[in-house]
Amino acid sequence: MTVDAPRTGAVPTPDEDASAELVPPPELDDRLDADGDPTREESLARVLGGSRAAIEGSVPPIAFLIAWLASGGELLTAVVWSLIASAATLVPAIVQRRKPKAVVIGMLMTVIAAMIAYYTGEARNFFLIQLLSNAASALAWIVSIVIGWPFLGLIVGALIGTKARWRHDPVLLRAYRRASWIWVLQYVIRVVVFSVLWWLDETTWLAIMRAALTYPLIIACIAISGWVLFASIPKSHPGIRKPLPRPGD
Repeated sequence: MTVDAPRTGAVPTPDEDASAELVPPPELDDRLDADGDPTREESLARVLGGSRAAIEGSVPPIAFLIAWLASGGELLTAVVWSLIASAATLVPAIVQRRKPKAVVIGMLMTVIAAMIAYYTGEARNFFLIQLLSNAASALAWIVSIVIGWPFLGLIVGALIGTKARWRHDPVLLRAYRRASWIWVLQYVIRVVVFSVLWWLDETTWLAIMRAALTYPLIIACIAISGWVLFASIPKSHPGIRKPLPRPGD
């Protein structure tokens, strides 16, 4: 009986093919996309609820602007239409059984702004509360970053269920701090633009810029801060949903 010599480069038999199929493919890191890009493992827009909040926040200022221009600068008409637009955004929230807290706060702010403009007798003061609230927001975000409790981390942590555990992870703490500066920048941009136009008593341009610096600026802020956040997390890290304990804990 002869023994067949080993066949170099021979085509595998059906049995060999079957055994090969039993070998599992190498597992991909579950925090990376198929292209291995850690900056796309999550979408900050999805985590924060998509662009819904930005759209809802844009409706009242756009309604105010249209009514202001159409009425030839009548503050009462513009305010009324702004409130009607705010009320209209309540309908989807109620239908979807969401808490319309942001919409209600927006309506309250509009009423307060209208009262300020009415009692001061200057239409430009309708935007004063916007200017001051953005200045306060910028300051609050800066303080949160400096003391090691960046607001972006608190917001995202609450939404994804990690709460404040990311504070014990130096990588995530640094990433949230870096990304939070983008949010500070959006508030500073509004403060600078609104301050100049308010000082010049340019009410029409204040209305235009309030509309322009709502939806577009929020979307840009979310996109850029999201990129900064995930780009600051190395590939070896499991991601924002899996904070690592501080060494020694």
